[in-house]
Amino acid sequence: MPYVERTDGGSLVDALWRVALRVGFQLARAWWHVRRPQHEGALVTIYVDGSLLLVKTSYRAEWGLPGGSIHAGETPVVAAQREMEEEIGLPAYPLIPAGSVSGIWDGRRDRVHFFELHLASLPKLRLDNREIVAAYLATPEELRSFSLTAAVSAHLRKDTRVRADA
Repeated sequence: MPYVERTDGGSLVDALWRVALRVGFQLARAWWHVRRPQHEGALVTIYVDGSLLLVKTSYRAEWGLPGGSIHAGETPVVAAQREMEEEIGLPAYPLIPAGSVSGIWDGRRDRVHFFELHLASLPKLRLDNREIVAAYLATPEELRSFSLTAAVSAHLRKDTRVRADA
C-alpha cells in the first residue's frame, strides 16, 4: 500500500493560517496576472523505491513537490534544501541537479530548478499543517490520476523514468 500522510485538523491557529494562505495565494495570483513578475523556484523530486513523493498544499487544488521560492542571495540547491526542511522536516540531504523548466504559471514568468533525492525508505515526515497538509508516495502508474502543478507536469514529461502523462 502506498504511503499516505495527512495532518489532522490541527489547532484554530493552523486553520487560520490555511485560510490566510488560500486568500493570500489568490490575491497574489491576481497581482501576478497584472504585473507578470519574474520568479525563480526550486523543487525536489524525492524517489523512494521507484515511487515519487507528492505534497498537497492548503492553497492549491493540484499536488506538487517539496520546494518553493529562491530567496535573494540563495542558490537553487540551498533553497531546495531549506524548503524540504520547512515543509516536510527532512534535513539537508545532498541533492542531484535534475534540470529546470520555464513557463508562465499562475501569472508569473517562472523558472523552476529541479533536484533529485533517492532514498531507500522514507523517514517520518513532519508536515506543518498550515502550508503542507498531506503527502503521498505515488507509483509511476498512479501519477496519471493526480492533478499536478504545471511546473511539476512539465518536468515529469521530460523525465523518462516517471511519465505523468503516459
